[in-house]
Amino acid sequence: KTWSMSRKRERESVMQHWGLNTYLYGPKDDLKHRLLWREVYSPEEEVQLRTLIVEAQSRGLRFVYALSPGQDIVFSSSCDLTLLKRKLRQVSDLGCQAFAILFDDIDHSMCQADSEAFSSFAHAQVNVTNEIYRFLGEPPVFLFCPTEYCGALCSPSVSKSPYLQTVGEDLLNNITVIWTGSKVISRKLSADCLAEVESVLQRPPLIWDNLHANDYDSRRLFLGPFKGREPQLKSHLRGLLLNPNCEFEANYIPLHTLGSWHRAGEEERKGEGGPEGRQMGGGNEESDYCPDRALSAALHDWMEELNQPSEGASTFRGTSSVAKLPVFPLNSSSPPSSPTKGEREPGLSNHEPPGSRPGAPSGGCRGQKAQGRALCGGKGLLSESQVRLLVGLHYLPHEHGPSAQKLLQDLTWLKSNCHLVSANSKKAPLKVDEWRGRASRFLSLCEDVAQLHCSVVGGANRAVLYDLYPYVWDLRNTALVAKAFICWLGCGKTTGADLLGVESEPWAFKGGISGEVQMLLPIGSSSELFSHPPPLFPTSRLYNIRPYHNKDKVCSHAQSSFAHPDVVGDRCLGPCLALCPEYSFILEDELGVCGCVLGISDVRSFAKRCQANWIPAMRDKYPPKGGNTQSYTQVSVRSGRGQRSH
Repeated sequence: KTWSMSRKRERESVMQHWGLNTYLYGPKDDLKHRLLWREVYSPEEEVQLRTLIVEAQSRGLRFVYALSPGQDIVFSSSCDLTLLKRKLRQVSDLGCQAFAILFDDIDHSMCQADSEAFSSFAHAQVNVTNEIYRFLGEPPVFLFCPTEYCGALCSPSVSKSPYLQTVGEDLLNNITVIWTGSKVISRKLSADCLAEVESVLQRPPLIWDNLHANDYDSRRLFLGPFKGREPQLKSHLRGLLLNPNCEFEANYIPLHTLGSWHRAGEEERKGEGGPEGRQMGGGNEESDYCPDRALSAALHDWMEELNQPSEGASTFRGTSSVAKLPVFPLNSSSPPSSPTKGEREPGLSNHEPPGSRPGAPSGGCRGQKAQGRALCGGKGLLSESQVRLLVGLHYLPHEHGPSAQKLLQDLTWLKSNCHLVSANSKKAPLKVDEWRGRASRFLSLCEDVAQLHCSVVGGANRAVLYDLYPYVWDLRNTALVAKAFICWLGCGKTTGADLLGVESEPWAFKGGISGEVQMLLPIGSSSELFSHPPPLFPTSRLYNIRPYHNKDKVCSHAQSSFAHPDVVGDRCLGPCLALCPEYSFILEDELGVCGCVLGISDVRSFAKRCQANWIPAMRDKYPPKGGNTQSYTQVSVRSGRGQRSH
């Protein structure tokens, strides 16, 4: 998302409170950061940028201005070098004293002029970087992001990379090199791996940490704690920057726990000064960083903010991202980018206002609430258990939280063991009870997800709503379908054999907990079931999908010239409900039944059964008038195998 200048200043204030000390400016919504890097800022843009710089410095934060000229710069061009100097001189005149030159995510090839002027791509980058560093007066903080910025991008390896060797040998020693770890998004950062890159670069690196970056997948959000980086790593680093979620309000826990990690390392270093200090650093639990303990502290503080009234601008519909709006800690800072976030693909819903719907099955009066669910609305408070559920469902890129793990484990087990409750099952009652008990717990967790969605929509903090809503919406709808699937299995209408062999293409689903749940559902590559974006205005309406029951009535409020009230329902829905009830599902909202979906597994067999059973019954129910025996027996049948009419 695009962060406004006011939000950037607000986050600077929070950073100061948490003990973080560096802010790197490199947002993708600033076209003059990367695409139009040659262009200087207008007077109006200068005012905004100067305000941000002054605000950061007034709070004791180092403001680092980053520029990414690598996509189209001609390294040997004196004109491009002059334009680069002009741009950075302009920012320097605004009060900025720290800079970063980024050459991440670009092609290694050089134009002919550069090939003639430099012996390698690394020599070209190093030559320009050194000249700019000297031009700016050798500022105390100057960062360089190499094209090979992680172990996975090094050829043939970190220790044998000619590119990194050139950077280590020729880049001026006071220029700091950015590194993301063994991968672009590293699960862990170890002292051994850092020692290896430090040896090649001939200086400690600065970590650009993508642990919480979500700009590469529009369905992922990371609310978990800063994890997998021991505070002792600081002795191998010049600094660490965290690349946060694109959504501003989603970064409270990541930054809060990062501050805890930073303070733990500071206390350890203080503890090295003597016996008293060692006691503080080594034996004091307060000085040891524990991700779970840091998460609990962050949740406690975030609860207060979540339930504070706040009117945020409804910018959650924007699609631009800030892969380079990173942040922080230690004594230096800097960044590499990730793939760009595309359009969101949340899921399945119905936004019609309450009212009559033609041809809908009815399980009761539309004025009655659906059984077991309450109306959801108004300004309420998010409970701590709901916030923990939210965090657990959107945890970290390499690790699910407890609630997500439970959701996936139960869904996998229930699907694999659905034969226990099939119609032909002869299993012991204890096994059946075990399946139904786990199913009940799974359905309860799905209901908790629905209530979480409701509470976020009805919460007092609208800024949080606008940033988190697409993700809560997406997960709510995925849980809705998973719940319907388990209810259907519980009806005993399948042996489980028809669920095997349904394998989706690898690209069919996005990542995150929603994508993993969808891959467990028997929908093949039909990911379009979940491709509906969230509504323009957040809604707190609750929906439920369940299997069709015989007690459900078929009715229709459609305007019709037929005298009999059942004729439209019998004509459009009756054959499927009578002959294939196991593939019929009902959609309910708070007011009752509001829609249905009907399926047929074998259209040819269904057509024969219609002719043999359904149509004769309809002839008896609706005697022909005037000798016309065909006006009421036309039934359209559609399936994946084609369409026939009878």
